[in-house]
Amino acid sequence: MTELTLQLPPLCFQEFRSELPHSPQNLLATLNSSHSHTVMLSWVRPFDGNSPVLYYIVELSENNSPWKVHLSNVGPEMTGITVRGLTPARTYQFRVCAVNQVGRGQYSAETSRLMLPEEPPSAPPKNIVASGRTNQSIMVQWQPPPETEHNGVLRGYILRYRLAGLPGEHQQRNITSPEVNYCLVTELIIWTQYEIQVAAYNGAGLGVFSRAVTEYTLQGVPTAPPQNVQMEAVNSTTIQFLWNPPPQQFINGINQGYKLLAWPAEVPEATTVVTIAPDFHGVHHGYITNLKKFTAYFASVLCFTTPGDGPPSTPQLIWTHEDKPGAVGHLSFTEILDTSLKVSWQEPLEKNGIITGYQVSWEVYGRNGSRLTHTLSNTTHEYKIKGLSSLTTYTIDVAAVTTAGAGLATSSTISSGVPPELPGAPSNLVISNISPRSATLQFRPGYDGKTSISRWIVEGQVGAIGDEEEWVSLYEEENEPDAQTLEIPNLTPYTHYRFRMRQVNIVGSSPVSQSSRVIQTLQAPPDVAPTSVTVRTASETSLRLRWVPLPDSQYNGNPESVGYRIKYWRPDLQAPSLTQVINDRLEREFTIEGLEEWTEYELQMQAFNAIGAGPWSAAVRGRTRESVPSAAPENVSAEAVSSTQILLTWASVPEQDQNGLILGYKVLFRAKDLDPEPRSHVVRGNHSQSALLAGLRKFVLYELQVLAFTRIGNGVPSSPLILERTKDDAPGPPVRLVFPEVRLTSVRIVWQPPEEPNGIILGYQIAYRLASSSPNTFTTVEVGATVRQFTATELAPESAYVFRLSAKTRQGWGEPLEATVITTEKRERPAPPRELLVPQAEVTARSLRLQWVPGSDGASPIRYFTVQVRELPRGEWQTYSSSISHEATACAVERLRPFTSYKLRLKATNDIGDSDFSAETDAVTTLQDVPGEPPSFISVTPHTTSSVLIQWRPPRDESLNGLLQGYRIYYRELESEASAATVSKTLKTPSALRAELTAQSSFKTVNSSSTLTTYELTHLKKYRRYEVILTAYNIIGESPASAPVEVFVGEAAPAMAPQNIQVTPLTASQLEVTWDPPPPESQNGNIQGYKVYYWEAESQNETEKMKVLFLPETMVKLKNLTSHTQYLVSISAFNAAGDGPQSDPRQGRTHQAAPGTPSFLAFSEITSTTLNVSWGEPAAANGVLQGYRVVYEPLAPVQGVSKVVTVDVNGNWQRWLKVRDLTKGVTYFFRVQARTIAYGPELQANVTAGPAEGSPGSPRDVLVTKSASELTLQWTEGNAGRTPTTGYVIEARPSDEGLWDMFVKDIPRSATSYSVSLDKLRQGVTYEFRVVAVNQAGYGEPSSPSMAVSAQVETPFYEEWWFLLVMALSSLIVILLVVFALVLHGQNRRYRSCSTGKSISNMEESVTLDNGGFAALELNSRHLNVKNTFSKKNGTRSPPRPSPGGLHYSDEDICNKYNGTVLTESANLKEKSVDASESEGTDSESEDVPPQHSFVNHYMSDPTYYNSWKRRAPGGRAPHRYEAVAGGEAGPHLHTVVTTQSAVFAPAGPGARTPLTGFSSFV
Repeated sequence: MTELTLQLPPLCFQEFRSELPHSPQNLLATLNSSHSHTVMLSWVRPFDGNSPVLYYIVELSENNSPWKVHLSNVGPEMTGITVRGLTPARTYQFRVCAVNQVGRGQYSAETSRLMLPEEPPSAPPKNIVASGRTNQSIMVQWQPPPETEHNGVLRGYILRYRLAGLPGEHQQRNITSPEVNYCLVTELIIWTQYEIQVAAYNGAGLGVFSRAVTEYTLQGVPTAPPQNVQMEAVNSTTIQFLWNPPPQQFINGINQGYKLLAWPAEVPEATTVVTIAPDFHGVHHGYITNLKKFTAYFASVLCFTTPGDGPPSTPQLIWTHEDKPGAVGHLSFTEILDTSLKVSWQEPLEKNGIITGYQVSWEVYGRNGSRLTHTLSNTTHEYKIKGLSSLTTYTIDVAAVTTAGAGLATSSTISSGVPPELPGAPSNLVISNISPRSATLQFRPGYDGKTSISRWIVEGQVGAIGDEEEWVSLYEEENEPDAQTLEIPNLTPYTHYRFRMRQVNIVGSSPVSQSSRVIQTLQAPPDVAPTSVTVRTASETSLRLRWVPLPDSQYNGNPESVGYRIKYWRPDLQAPSLTQVINDRLEREFTIEGLEEWTEYELQMQAFNAIGAGPWSAAVRGRTRESVPSAAPENVSAEAVSSTQILLTWASVPEQDQNGLILGYKVLFRAKDLDPEPRSHVVRGNHSQSALLAGLRKFVLYELQVLAFTRIGNGVPSSPLILERTKDDAPGPPVRLVFPEVRLTSVRIVWQPPEEPNGIILGYQIAYRLASSSPNTFTTVEVGATVRQFTATELAPESAYVFRLSAKTRQGWGEPLEATVITTEKRERPAPPRELLVPQAEVTARSLRLQWVPGSDGASPIRYFTVQVRELPRGEWQTYSSSISHEATACAVERLRPFTSYKLRLKATNDIGDSDFSAETDAVTTLQDVPGEPPSFISVTPHTTSSVLIQWRPPRDESLNGLLQGYRIYYRELESEASAATVSKTLKTPSALRAELTAQSSFKTVNSSSTLTTYELTHLKKYRRYEVILTAYNIIGESPASAPVEVFVGEAAPAMAPQNIQVTPLTASQLEVTWDPPPPESQNGNIQGYKVYYWEAESQNETEKMKVLFLPETMVKLKNLTSHTQYLVSISAFNAAGDGPQSDPRQGRTHQAAPGTPSFLAFSEITSTTLNVSWGEPAAANGVLQGYRVVYEPLAPVQGVSKVVTVDVNGNWQRWLKVRDLTKGVTYFFRVQARTIAYGPELQANVTAGPAEGSPGSPRDVLVTKSASELTLQWTEGNAGRTPTTGYVIEARPSDEGLWDMFVKDIPRSATSYSVSLDKLRQGVTYEFRVVAVNQAGYGEPSSPSMAVSAQVETPFYEEWWFLLVMALSSLIVILLVVFALVLHGQNRRYRSCSTGKSISNMEESVTLDNGGFAALELNSRHLNVKNTFSKKNGTRSPPRPSPGGLHYSDEDICNKYNGTVLTESANLKEKSVDASESEGTDSESEDVPPQHSFVNHYMSDPTYYNSWKRRAPGGRAPHRYEAVAGGEAGPHLHTVVTTQSAVFAPAGPGARTPLTGFSSFV
């Protein structure tokens, strides 16, 4: 072997410059078997870079976390080291670099990932909390050990416990899930302290136990009674108890005291309870007082703790002592004589012992020294007292006697020889000192019935006051015989009362007194709070409160001022409570909004009125629902740890904003200006508060946010956005490299920057060589970062060149892009790719693979391909990528939508340009995927007491991702709100409750058809909370779950209306309504009450009212109704969930009542002796109107006579009356009443007979002339009144009546004469006439009467007596001859067989009534001395008579004589039957018809006079006229009844005759 020594000049060493050391080689990491937390590293010393290595740096990556320096100064001589302080069960990678004077060299290659073996956890669980759940269980909660101490994957926990302070073995519970951080330890001893420890375990074994925590189980009830119980009766009403407490071990809690129990042997349910506080010194003792005297009681003692009562001691029978008896009963007197009487009584109700006898005492009233006493046996109940003085008042006492002495005496006064009688009624009731709950009643006692008053009884009408309302007993006062004032207690505030009294003596009760005035007690605050207060969770921020409102009787004030006040507060805070006010007294529920999520509240209610507020209800607890966090995690920070990784850290959400159990966190990240939507990274669990985002784009600015989520959904993202850029790295290759100009010796190259620059591009490097040359002989050129093209020259013609293009960043040169070009000028555009194919096996839900065969490159290499995609059916072509490698023959197309059809096409690009697009592929459909979103707008409402109705909206079509097959409903029972509230008292955080609740509950599943959007879940448990979640699913799988919806099952509105509704009239203003509840299966809970809707049948909208009954009664009295009115009644039931359907309306009509007053009373055509009075129908008829009563009388006696005239008018259609018996200038008092079943109130008015002030004077020179056929009246105008005369009327007085009445009306003012045919007057009657002038003021003074004129007409010869006699004799002879001829004819045919019959010819008579067609009424009066001179006995029969109004007269006259007519009885106007036919009339009937030639009846037929009864048009100034009313001529004509007093006008029957021309009819 030859040794070669090379010697160089000294200056040659300067050519070896120092540089960075190379990376260590062959780095190897191995586990250290002797030390579990260490790893041994070894490496080969690297080239030192011509500078000695100063030290090594060792870095490690734990569980893929960013690299960090673990050892920073390893000696240069070392080639191996032991790395300590590692964590078991974690993976590690290592790398090493050397450092010399120049700097830090490159890192070695990373070691393979090495996992350290598991070890048992090295730390115990944290924050152990134990709290007593029940008297035999303790809830234990904890948090896992620090993550660095897990030493592996936790498999679960071991909880061990034992009695505190006592040695002994532990009992253990194994919690096999690391997610469960609690345990309910059961089957413990009541009220006992335990010490508890918890340890975690993993695959390597059990870790260390925590320090022991101690906790008591809750108290229980005692299990043993008190001992050595002794008891005895102290007196007649008290029992004494002595006892010792139960043994301490049987009390099972803190002794809260004792309860003494006593109950009558005969009435076990009437138990008296007295509570005694515990006495820890000596023997306990206590008393029960106010017991019944001389009664057998069973008594015992029990001990109690906070949870409840322990067992009672054995009952012992004890008798209370005897005492003086109570008063004897029913003291009465019989056989009352002058010197003796018999007294009787009954045993006392309260014997208070064994009755040994009775004492009877008596003395003269007021003389104490005269008392005598007699003792009787206990079987004697009557005694005859003798030796009394006659007519003397005695006081007699009777008392029962026991061994304890004589009892209370019953006393009464009696007069000897004078038997007692029933007392009289009290009188003069006066109410004073009215307060909310009492009033003072002063009265004058009634007749005492010759004995003392033993009791006063006060009765009252409460609330509803009226003659038809019931009276109830309110108060009784005994043994106050001389009382004149009573204090009535226990009244209800703000209630109407009317009182009456009775007084009671030994005989019995008096009649009731007159009623007092109606009073109203004063207002007072409500006495009670709303009942049945319950609270339900309404939403994440609201609670729904329900209650039963106060009934009307408990308002204690004006109903309009009654409302409710809700007070609510958080029991975990000291903040003041908040209030809500509800002003609707009938409201039954209220939703409190604006609460904190997942927070417990306590609530109370009170009622209030205008005076004040009532007591608060008992507090109820409710918790709002879990919600999404209302705040973001705090202290969010981000740090780029590499070019593809960013590390985020944050702090937890503030406790008050968590709103539930934090299940984890989501990191939202988006490449700014690159990604359209942010992506998310989920961190499960609420313990990890950091996340490493990997796989990011290099040197890209990211927007980052962090949010927390609960089971309900995502919370608020953090704000503001965190901006962090990944670190830079070597760039990717430039893209779209083309050679647009190629010559034989040069080419121009054009490119675009890399799609992944991975940093700031500092420049580009173009390297090229002949394709046939050595791979390392590149010509290299560097250009600036802004250059996008380069021309290479001096190339060989027709030669192939390889070009490489790479970009540079701060981290170095990136991957080059290589392309080949031929220096030739024979180039063209490429042919399009062909044979495009999408293999079905390569199609997924969101991607597919496109394959193709490249076409001709056109003598220029293809540089890249462009893929376009079109969504069917109507989508546009979209470029998917325009930078697909020229070498590729297939491409993965991603970001497609599931279950969607697409077509694809492709084009190639070379240096010359783009090819045409290829032929489109066949339509290809992506596969289905799970639906992208759940159903929305989910509502879950109770349907029945064991079912809920779920409704939802389907997912959007674009999110279905396939064919929807149906919906999946998940539901589970949640822990009750009540127990949840109990648990929360012992929990440090509300999240623990939800964790427990979630773990204890399991979901059940129901599938629903895809065509449905509603579903009824049935057979659920009553009074439970359920949670419902929905998903949509297709053949691939399920969508994400919807947010959970909670519902309370067990409350639903009644499904049916009440049954068997009956409406019964009680009075004119009351209906009684009864019903049966809805069928039990349709009640859906406890019926809280009913709503009774009622309205008048004709006007529901205006009259409908509603009465709410809050007690489950099935009867109500509807009061203050309108009389004789049809009502409809409908009823619905309601419970806590709401109102049920209304029943079908039922009818009921109230009874009739007395009508109201007539609507008006008016007078017209007032002369000095006559007037017309009319009235209106009552506004409130209150029944069927049967008629009217008109009463009139002068205000002052006329010539010493005060006459009261009463006229009864039958029927409702006649509402007017003609009065003809007035005295000139006298003022009359008129009263009108309507009648149904009784007369109603009167309408009153005064009117003064004429002439009116300002009316014309009397006409003068009245003259009557008579001709053969008519009478003519002439007169001269008198003095004009205040206004000009407007016309005249003529009054007539027939000799057979003696009363003036209008004869002719409406004579023009210019006339001074008037003629009337004698045919219109009654023959044989003489008439007097007078004329009255009329102006706007009214009727004036009548003229002096004319002379009497007879209506007799000259008799023609054929009416002379002799002519009539001759005619009669001649007729008799003719008749005899005819009869004789008929007899002879009959004898000639006596043997002829024949049949005879009677033929009756029904012939209708045409009757012309001289009285103008007015049918008349019969006037029968035995004592009415009126000669019927108006009859015209012509043999005609009266026509059928209609039914007019009737007249009844009663004259209350001092002298019983009026206008010459003796009135000893009332005149009755009878109706003739309308149905009587003409053939039924008799001659006697025709004799009785009223006069048919009455001068009055002549003018009744004139419609102008009928119109005068109607109200005249406005504008008249006459003081006695009245305004126009609605009327028409279509109404029936009028007929009249003529009496000596007045004429009454009524509708006429059919067939009324046309009035005579020129005559005015009147009434």
